[in-house]
Amino acid sequence: MSNASDAMSISAAGMRAQAARMRIISENIANAESTAREPGGDPYRRQIPVFQAELDRVTGLNTVRMSDVDYDQSDFTLEFDPGHPAANDDGYVKTSNVQTLVEMMDMREAMRSYEANLNMIENSRRMEQRTLDLLRR
Repeated sequence: MSNASDAMSISAAGMRAQAARMRIISENIANAESTAREPGGDPYRRQIPVFQAELDRVTGLNTVRMSDVDYDQSDFTLEFDPGHPAANDDGYVKTSNVQTLVEMMDMREAMRSYEANLNMIENSRRMEQRTLDLLRR
């Protein structure tokens, strides 16, 4: 396999990993305002993607993939809302531990990583095209 093809394979794996990361972040943002469903229950807990190096058996290259999803163990916040159906005896409702600002920063980083991998694929494709053009002469 050529160096350009290797770079494309590695970048494609990076793009898949970042796309999976963006899906997790999107779920977090969508559930940021969630509350517990019943008194004493837990609301949506922030998810954190876990990445792992992986050997691509076809190319023999080390790539990356999202291997698992962990849960953020930080505390839920409590809001005073005695009328809420999930309020505890003291009138507090547990709300999600998702911080929208943190998720937006993570999303921006994932998008930039995705774009960097896409640019690498485009550059590799151009290099292969130039090589073919030179060989035709």
